[in-house]
Amino acid sequence: MTAAVSLHQVQKSFNNAAPVVNDLSFDIQAGEMFGLLGPNGAGKSTTIRMITTLTQPTGGLIQVAGYDAVKQKSSVKQRIGVVLQQTSIDGDMSVWENMEFHGRLHHIPTKQRQERIDRWLDYVELTEKRDDKAKTLSGGMKRRLQIARALLHEPGILFLDEPTVGLDPQTRRRLWEIIRNLNKTEGLTMLLTTHYMDEVEYLCDRIGIMDKGKLIELGTLAELRQNHGEGLVVKQKSDAKNGQAEQWDYKFFPTLDQANQFLDTQSEKTGMMTRPSNLEDIFVELTGRNLD
Repeated sequence: MTAAVSLHQVQKSFNNAAPVVNDLSFDIQAGEMFGLLGPNGAGKSTTIRMITTLTQPTGGLIQVAGYDAVKQKSSVKQRIGVVLQQTSIDGDMSVWENMEFHGRLHHIPTKQRQERIDRWLDYVELTEKRDDKAKTLSGGMKRRLQIARALLHEPGILFLDEPTVGLDPQTRRRLWEIIRNLNKTEGLTMLLTTHYMDEVEYLCDRIGIMDKGKLIELGTLAELRQNHGEGLVVKQKSDAKNGQAEQWDYKFFPTLDQANQFLDTQSEKTGMMTRPSNLEDIFVELTGRNLD
């Protein structure tokens, strides 16, 4: 079966400088929710721009829905939807006008366009706001409008770039449910980039971690935890006195039981504790720094 998105030895350099993306290869299967993580400067944004045809790779092959992202840009664009981190709706247009304008850009016939506008506004719970100016919407509503607009031409693959950044916890959770339902019920293939680890743990089937332009880890959360250790012993190195931030040492163990056994053997347990490992622990272990 053809992968929904396929990258093979993709490279990108600017002005003959060192590659921003270097020999990057991975596939996203149809119907999969894929999380792409990495610290700032890792090459995530450039990768997304190449997959969505906005930037041309220096080398390698990118295929989206079986189409070459360089040679068949138009076919790729017809099959993808993109929700950017930056708010890209027109604030002086109404909710309905934003949808109508986008539908016309995609040359969707009038009857079909109106049916889809109604459907997706209802899906993201914005029907009652259809006549309101977009600039009057809350941050969460604007993000939901962006999602509805991206779905109007019924793409098979949806790209979500930091979809919940800056939103309050309740709004984030509601967006998670909308996104998850699009994937599990509507069957959309999705690629998600985010700095929220709990978002990835909740939503994503598989996770790719980039650093310095390369893919350094790929797998499910369970596979990543199995590879690096499911248990942690955490030890405080310093406190926040004199303006110094707290620092911690992390020691991975294959299981939480083994982490507990190690702690039991320590004569001095002050500042030490055990807990299950999570995605952020693994991310920091791999990249040597927190997401920022």
